[in-house]
Amino acid sequence: MKELVEVVAKALVDHPDEVVVTENNEGRNTVIELHVAASDMGKVIGKQGRIAKAIRSVVKAASSKENKRVDVEIV
Repeated sequence: MKELVEVVAKALVDHPDEVVVTENNEGRNTVIELHVAASDMGKVIGKQGRIAKAIRSVVKAASSKENKRVDVEIV
């Protein structure tokens, strides 16, 4: 899942070298934290959070095949 979030985020931002994705496993639950440059924060979140919601939906669909719960946090 970490790689999926990283690929999507790097495609959206102007500074792909500053994208950092960390993954924390807690049993069946996994938290993926996405760090981007301050100037790219708006591009990752989108108007009214639409892009962030889309990223979370894609990750949720991919993680449901593995019977895991994955949360994406944009930091």
